[in-house]
Amino acid sequence: MKIISYNVNGIRAAINKGFIDWLVGANPDVICLQEIKALREQLDLDLFEDAGYKHQYWFSAQKKGYSGVAILSKTEPNHVEYGTGIESMDFEGRNLRADFNGVSVMSLYLPSGTNDARLNHKLEYMDMFQNYIDNLKKEMPNLIICGDYNICHEEIDIHNPKMKGVSGFLPVEREWINSFIDSGFIDSFRYINPELQQYSWWSYRANARANNKGWRLDYAMVSNPLKDNIKRAVILSEAKHSDHCPILLEIEN
Repeated sequence: MKIISYNVNGIRAAINKGFIDWLVGANPDVICLQEIKALREQLDLDLFEDAGYKHQYWFSAQKKGYSGVAILSKTEPNHVEYGTGIESMDFEGRNLRADFNGVSVMSLYLPSGTNDARLNHKLEYMDMFQNYIDNLKKEMPNLIICGDYNICHEEIDIHNPKMKGVSGFLPVEREWINSFIDSGFIDSFRYINPELQQYSWWSYRANARANNKGWRLDYAMVSNPLKDNIKRAVILSEAKHSDHCPILLEIEN
Protein backbone atom coordinates (compact mmCIF):
# COMPACT_ATOMS: atom_id res chain seq x y z
CA MET A 1 0.00 0.00 0.00
CA LYS A 2 1.54 3.27 -1.16
CA ILE A 3 0.40 6.37 0.73
CA ILE A 4 1.39 9.95 -0.05
CA SER A 5 0.75 12.98 2.15
CA TYR A 6 0.96 16.48 0.69
CA ASN A 7 0.20 19.95 2.02
CA VAL A 8 -0.69 21.51 -1.32
CA ASN A 9 -1.16 25.09 -0.03
CA GLY A 10 -4.28 25.44 -2.17
CA ILE A 11 -5.37 22.55 -4.37
CA ARG A 12 -6.52 24.83 -7.20
CA ALA A 13 -3.15 26.59 -7.30
CA ALA A 14 -1.38 23.22 -7.22
CA ILE A 15 -3.47 21.98 -10.17
CA ASN A 16 -2.37 25.04 -12.14
CA LYS A 17 1.24 24.02 -11.41
CA GLY A 18 0.85 20.51 -12.83
CA PHE A 19 -0.37 18.61 -9.78
CA ILE A 20 -2.61 16.20 -11.70
CA ASP A 21 0.13 15.02 -14.07
CA TRP A 22 2.42 14.57 -11.08
CA LEU A 23 -0.26 12.57 -9.24
CA VAL A 24 -0.68 10.21 -12.19
CA GLY A 25 3.08 9.65 -12.27
CA ALA A 26 3.42 9.18 -8.50
CA ASN A 27 0.49 6.74 -8.55
CA PRO A 28 -0.22 6.27 -4.82
CA ASP A 29 -3.02 4.01 -3.65
CA VAL A 30 -4.09 6.75 -1.24
CA ILE A 31 -3.17 10.42 -1.09
CA CYS A 32 -3.83 12.59 1.94
CA LEU A 33 -4.01 16.31 1.22
CA GLN A 34 -3.80 19.22 3.62
CA GLU A 35 -4.52 22.94 3.25
CA ILE A 36 -6.77 22.39 0.24
CA LYS A 37 -8.26 25.91 0.64
CA ALA A 38 -11.35 25.02 -1.39
CA LEU A 39 -14.85 23.65 -1.18
CA ARG A 40 -15.75 20.48 -3.03
CA GLU A 41 -18.10 22.39 -5.33
CA GLN A 42 -15.24 24.69 -6.39
CA LEU A 43 -13.28 21.78 -7.85
CA ASP A 44 -13.44 19.84 -11.11
CA LEU A 45 -13.71 16.41 -9.52
CA ASP A 46 -13.40 14.70 -12.90
CA LEU A 47 -9.73 15.67 -12.95
CA PHE A 48 -9.08 13.43 -9.96
CA GLU A 49 -11.35 10.65 -11.19
CA ASP A 50 -9.61 10.62 -14.57
CA ALA A 51 -6.30 10.34 -12.68
CA GLY A 52 -7.57 7.12 -11.08
CA TYR A 53 -9.11 8.44 -7.85
CA LYS A 54 -12.77 7.61 -8.04
CA HIS A 55 -13.15 7.74 -4.28
CA GLN A 56 -12.76 11.32 -3.08
CA TYR A 57 -13.42 12.71 0.37
CA TRP A 58 -13.16 16.44 1.03
CA PHE A 59 -13.42 18.07 4.46
CA SER A 60 -13.26 21.85 4.06
CA ALA A 61 -13.02 24.60 6.64
CA GLN A 62 -16.09 26.71 7.31
CA LYS A 63 -14.00 29.74 6.33
CA LYS A 64 -13.64 29.87 2.56
CA GLY A 65 -10.16 29.66 1.10
CA TYR A 66 -8.65 28.34 4.34
CA SER A 67 -7.30 25.09 5.72
CA GLY A 68 -9.17 21.87 4.84
CA VAL A 69 -8.08 18.28 4.23
CA ALA A 70 -8.90 15.52 1.76
CA ILE A 71 -8.29 11.85 1.06
CA LEU A 72 -8.30 10.43 -2.46
CA SER A 73 -8.24 6.67 -2.92
CA LYS A 74 -8.20 4.15 -5.72
CA THR A 75 -10.23 1.70 -3.66
CA GLU A 76 -13.32 2.42 -1.62
CA PRO A 77 -12.78 2.64 2.14
CA ASN A 78 -14.94 0.65 4.52
CA HIS A 79 -15.73 3.84 6.42
CA VAL A 80 -14.89 7.56 6.29
CA GLU A 81 -14.91 9.77 9.38
CA TYR A 82 -15.13 13.54 8.90
CA GLY A 83 -13.55 15.38 11.81
CA THR A 84 -13.21 14.30 15.41
CA GLY A 85 -16.60 15.28 16.80
CA ILE A 86 -14.93 18.09 18.76
CA GLU A 87 -16.32 21.38 17.46
CA SER A 88 -13.29 23.53 18.31
CA MET A 89 -11.16 21.15 16.24
CA ASP A 90 -13.50 20.49 13.34
CA PHE A 91 -14.65 23.91 12.12
CA GLU A 92 -11.32 24.44 10.36
CA GLY A 93 -11.44 21.06 8.56
CA ARG A 94 -8.28 19.50 9.96
CA ASN A 95 -8.98 15.77 10.45
CA LEU A 96 -10.29 13.20 7.99
CA ARG A 97 -10.00 9.42 8.34
CA ALA A 98 -10.55 6.56 5.90
CA ASP A 99 -10.69 2.98 7.18
CA PHE A 100 -9.53 0.21 4.88
CA ASN A 101 -9.20 -3.51 5.55
CA GLY A 102 -6.63 -3.81 8.29
CA VAL A 103 -5.50 -0.17 8.40
CA SER A 104 -6.96 3.28 9.07
CA VAL A 105 -5.43 6.32 7.33
CA MET A 106 -5.88 9.89 8.61
CA SER A 107 -5.11 13.17 6.89
CA LEU A 108 -4.14 15.69 9.58
CA TYR A 109 -3.42 19.41 9.42
CA LEU A 110 -2.35 20.72 12.81
CA PRO A 111 -2.68 24.49 13.32
CA SER A 112 0.33 26.76 13.12
CA GLY A 113 1.19 29.10 15.97
CA THR A 114 1.63 32.34 14.05
CA ASN A 115 0.68 34.53 17.03
CA ASP A 116 -0.14 34.10 20.73
CA ALA A 117 -3.83 33.36 20.12
CA ARG A 118 -3.10 30.79 17.44
CA LEU A 119 -0.33 29.24 19.50
CA ASN A 120 -2.74 28.78 22.41
CA HIS A 121 -5.26 27.24 20.00
CA LYS A 122 -2.54 24.95 18.63
CA LEU A 123 -1.52 23.76 22.10
CA GLU A 124 -5.15 23.12 23.08
CA TYR A 125 -5.69 21.31 19.78
CA MET A 126 -2.65 19.10 20.37
CA ASP A 127 -3.87 18.10 23.83
CA MET A 128 -7.37 17.29 22.56
CA PHE A 129 -5.95 15.43 19.58
CA GLN A 130 -3.78 13.26 21.82
CA ASN A 131 -6.83 12.33 23.91
CA TYR A 132 -8.85 11.64 20.77
CA ILE A 133 -6.14 9.35 19.34
CA ASP A 134 -5.65 7.55 22.67
CA ASN A 135 -9.32 6.57 22.53
CA LEU A 136 -9.37 5.88 18.80
CA LYS A 137 -6.47 3.42 19.07
CA LYS A 138 -8.58 1.20 21.30
CA GLU A 139 -10.98 0.78 18.37
CA MET A 140 -8.48 1.20 15.50
CA PRO A 141 -5.04 -0.05 16.61
CA ASN A 142 -3.59 0.00 13.08
CA LEU A 143 -3.42 3.75 12.51
CA ILE A 144 -1.44 5.82 10.03
CA ILE A 145 -1.66 9.55 10.72
CA CYS A 146 -0.27 11.49 7.77
CA GLY A 147 -0.01 15.20 7.44
CA ASP A 148 1.41 18.57 8.31
CA TYR A 149 2.11 18.58 12.04
CA ASN A 150 3.61 22.09 11.91
CA ILE A 151 6.36 20.93 14.28
CA CYS A 152 10.00 19.97 13.79
CA HIS A 153 10.73 17.13 16.19
CA GLU A 154 14.52 17.18 16.50
CA GLU A 155 17.44 19.44 15.56
CA ILE A 156 18.11 17.30 12.49
CA ASP A 157 14.66 18.31 11.22
CA ILE A 158 15.40 22.02 10.87
CA HIS A 159 18.12 23.93 9.01
CA ASN A 160 18.81 26.22 11.97
CA PRO A 161 18.43 24.51 15.36
CA LYS A 162 18.94 27.85 17.12
CA MET A 163 15.36 28.87 16.21
CA LYS A 164 14.00 27.65 19.54
CA GLY A 165 11.82 30.75 20.00
CA VAL A 166 9.83 30.26 16.80
CA SER A 167 6.55 28.33 16.68
CA GLY A 168 7.17 25.02 15.00
CA PHE A 169 10.35 24.47 17.00
CA LEU A 170 9.30 25.59 20.48
CA PRO A 171 10.32 23.27 23.32
CA VAL A 172 6.67 22.74 24.28
CA GLU A 173 5.79 21.69 20.71
CA ARG A 174 8.78 19.36 20.45
CA GLU A 175 7.93 17.82 23.83
CA TRP A 176 4.38 17.18 22.60
CA ILE A 177 5.44 15.40 19.41
CA ASN A 178 7.92 13.38 21.43
CA SER A 179 5.20 12.30 23.86
CA PHE A 180 2.86 11.60 20.93
CA ILE A 181 5.44 9.19 19.50
CA ASP A 182 5.96 7.67 22.94
CA SER A 183 2.22 7.06 23.20
CA GLY A 184 2.52 4.39 20.52
CA PHE A 185 3.68 5.76 17.15
CA ILE A 186 6.66 5.54 14.84
CA ASP A 187 7.95 8.45 12.78
CA SER A 188 8.28 6.33 9.64
CA PHE A 189 10.75 8.60 7.86
CA ARG A 190 13.11 8.76 10.83
CA TYR A 191 12.68 5.01 11.44
CA ILE A 192 13.87 4.22 7.90
CA ASN A 193 16.32 7.14 7.65
CA PRO A 194 17.78 7.68 11.14
CA GLU A 195 20.50 10.16 10.09
CA LEU A 196 19.16 11.70 6.87
CA GLN A 197 18.65 15.47 7.05
CA GLN A 198 15.85 16.37 4.64
CA TYR A 199 13.03 18.87 4.81
CA SER A 200 9.43 19.07 3.64
CA TRP A 201 8.72 22.82 3.92
CA TRP A 202 10.56 25.97 2.88
CA SER A 203 9.61 29.59 3.34
CA TYR A 204 8.82 31.50 0.17
CA ARG A 205 11.14 34.22 1.47
CA ALA A 206 14.90 34.66 1.00
CA ASN A 207 15.18 31.94 -1.66
CA ALA A 208 14.91 29.36 1.13
CA ARG A 209 14.11 26.35 -1.03
CA ALA A 210 16.96 26.95 -3.47
CA ASN A 211 19.29 27.24 -0.47
CA ASN A 212 17.63 24.25 1.25
CA LYS A 213 16.89 26.23 4.40
CA GLY A 214 13.92 24.10 5.32
CA TRP A 215 11.93 22.40 8.05
CA ARG A 216 10.58 18.85 8.27
CA LEU A 217 6.98 19.49 9.27
CA ASP A 218 5.23 16.61 7.48
CA TYR A 219 5.06 13.12 8.96
CA ALA A 220 3.57 9.70 8.36
CA MET A 221 3.15 8.45 11.90
CA VAL A 222 2.54 4.70 12.05
CA SER A 223 1.10 3.01 15.14
CA ASN A 224 3.38 0.47 16.80
CA PRO A 225 1.44 -2.65 15.73
CA LEU A 226 2.33 -1.81 12.10
CA LYS A 227 6.06 -1.37 12.74
CA ASP A 228 7.13 -4.50 10.85
CA ASN A 229 4.89 -3.51 7.91
CA ILE A 230 6.86 -0.34 7.14
CA LYS A 231 8.76 -0.92 3.90
CA ARG A 232 9.75 2.53 2.65
CA ALA A 233 9.48 6.17 3.77
CA VAL A 234 10.83 9.04 1.67
CA ILE A 235 10.46 12.78 1.13
CA LEU A 236 9.60 13.64 -2.48
CA SER A 237 11.43 16.95 -2.64
CA GLU A 238 11.38 17.14 -6.44
CA ALA A 239 7.63 17.94 -6.41
CA LYS A 240 7.15 21.71 -6.48
CA HIS A 241 3.45 22.59 -6.45
CA SER A 242 3.54 24.13 -2.96
CA ASP A 243 5.82 25.52 -0.25
CA HIS A 244 5.68 21.94 1.10
CA CYS A 245 6.69 18.80 -0.75
CA PRO A 246 4.99 15.39 -0.49
CA ILE A 247 6.08 12.52 1.71
CA LEU A 248 5.61 8.86 0.80
CA LEU A 249 5.06 5.77 2.90
CA GLU A 250 4.95 2.22 1.58
CA ILE A 251 3.45 -0.27 3.98
CA GLU A 252 2.64 -3.95 3.66
CA ASN A 253 -1.07 -4.25 4.39
